[in-house]
Amino acid sequence: MGQDFDLSKLEVFEWDEGNLGHIKRHNVEKKECEEAFFNKPLLVLKDEIHSRSEERLQALGLTKGGRMLFIVFTLRSGKVRVISARDQNKKERKIYQNGGEDEKAKDNT
Repeated sequence: MGQDFDLSKLEVFEWDEGNLGHIKRHNVEKKECEEAFFNKPLLVLKDEIHSRSEERLQALGLTKGGRMLFIVFTLRSGKVRVISARDQNKKERKIYQNGGEDEKAKDNT
């Protein structure tokens, strides 16, 4: 399910050793994650499977350098907390390039 993501509600990104270490394992820099949130298009999807103790979201976005990222994050008190980030896989690239149409079709079945 693609949805509009309201950047006006964002105040700051929350980073610490835990999430920085995790994205580093995927050779992603924090600057790249932040860029993806402010570049268009940004496709945000609900992560129903992993939203147990708090709502998790998935973002498909693009860095200034053209890198296509898949980012798992949550919102905490107006802050974006990135949980994981990596390069988009083939399926995710297709969803991103189609503007989430594949996901919308799946939601309607």
